[in-house]
Amino acid sequence: MITIHKTTETGLIRLPEPVRGCWINVINPSPEEIAQIHALGVPQDYITYPLDLDERSRTERENGELLIVLRIPYFQGVSADIPYSTIPLGIILTENHILTICKMENEITNEFANGRIRDLSTSKRLRFVLRLLLYSANKYLMYLREITKVVDILEDQLQLSTRNKEVLELLKYQKSLTYFTTALKSNELMMERLQRSQLLRTYPEDEDLLEDVLTENQQAIEMTNITSNILSSMMDAFASIISNNLNVVMKFLAAITIVLSLPTMVASFFGMNVHLPFEEHPQAFVLIIFLSLFVGLSAVYIFWKRDWF
Repeated sequence: MITIHKTTETGLIRLPEPVRGCWINVINPSPEEIAQIHALGVPQDYITYPLDLDERSRTERENGELLIVLRIPYFQGVSADIPYSTIPLGIILTENHILTICKMENEITNEFANGRIRDLSTSKRLRFVLRLLLYSANKYLMYLREITKVVDILEDQLQLSTRNKEVLELLKYQKSLTYFTTALKSNELMMERLQRSQLLRTYPEDEDLLEDVLTENQQAIEMTNITSNILSSMMDAFASIISNNLNVVMKFLAAITIVLSLPTMVASFFGMNVHLPFEEHPQAFVLIIFLSLFVGLSAVYIFWKRDWF
């Protein structure tokens, strides 16, 4: 799918054909759409690189055209094996256009295309790229806050749990944090390379914006590392807590089994077809009941004093 956008005095509008200073957003293009983009003078490799989901963050320049591959956060759904992952987003700067290419529809390009980003200008290509980088770093931070909230909820559930369900849920988010850490560090190296190239320092405003991007990305890296370390320690601790909770349950059930078996044993003795004490007594049944209760309650008292219940 190809959509073409350009900022005007009234805001961001959608165009049927590419014009100078427009933004071309490409999502999971078909072979015909790839050929259409290639006809604009974009190298074939620049189009296919971002469509590889394992592509790392990097920059590449060819014939005056710049390719930036950025790893952006991607929410796959709470029920997915990995709720939060990362995917590559290709940003191509040509002489007349800005192109973004991604394999999947994502929130970042959707927010830009919907005109929800203030003071956005497609004609200021370098600043547009910096806004994309900054918004991506902020999206990482937003997802990290969501992961922290989910982990807090799972922590409350784990305290009384005897199952592995909650630990497995934590493992899913641990995987997400691993993807975030790898992508953010790769993005940081790519941004530092851009900073050294002086490409994005054309205007003082762009230089300040680049500093903000690097700061936000570093903050996301530190927050991811902290959350990952806390989650790893929490998983180890709660694995022991689950095992201890299970031991407590098993101890309680064993104590109940012993308490119930003692009256059964007394009743079985007096149920034998032999001569027994109190067999001629008119209140023998009541005496046996009281004897069974006494033995059972004595066992309950002993277990309670020893904190076995």
